[in-house]
Amino acid sequence: MAVKTEKTQRMVNSHVRKIAVTAMLAALSTVLMFLSFPVPTLIPSFVKMDFSELPALVAAFVISPWAGAAVCLVKNLINALFTTTGGIGEVCNFLLGGMMVVPAGLIYKYKKTRTGALIACLTGCVIMAGASILINYYIIYPVYFNIFAPEEVILDSYRLINPNVGNLWDALIWFNAPFTFVKGVLVSAITFVIYKPLSNALKKLW
Repeated sequence: MAVKTEKTQRMVNSHVRKIAVTAMLAALSTVLMFLSFPVPTLIPSFVKMDFSELPALVAAFVISPWAGAAVCLVKNLINALFTTTGGIGEVCNFLLGGMMVVPAGLIYKYKKTRTGALIACLTGCVIMAGASILINYYIIYPVYFNIFAPEEVILDSYRLINPNVGNLWDALIWFNAPFTFVKGVLVSAITFVIYKPLSNALKKLW
């Protein structure tokens, strides 16, 4: 009985520490999201680059895919308190971040090798990029058009970079999807560099 109690206590302590590590990674992710920046020569300035999926991907690999999703959720809830987009950007960021880190975390969970991590990251990047087209077309931009700016005004922002943009599908396929994919690749590359020493340090906490 004493052995079972001790084992149970260790499991509880480990669970609590994993929650604490998830919260720490969520805090870091929140800061990184605040540090987002535009890349105006590549995409309209209202679509910004940030590396806030980095801690979420680490959480998905080290703890669980759902810890990665939790990091995405927390950072967006906090950022929504300070947003100028009425939370629309945060909804998009959460959905796309989850589309990357959850599939990546699930794949890595069953294939914990460098090859498995590479497959996981590339799969997450492709899913996130593809989802960016559908999520933006059917959810985010229709809301944005009704609240902030008409569709033609938004499309004109894309046409300043490429005059051949004819409709929203063109804008999302030519700009948002590649941009989102590159963002995922950059996050994945940084994760590959820091993951091993960081995961060893985090695992020592439980």
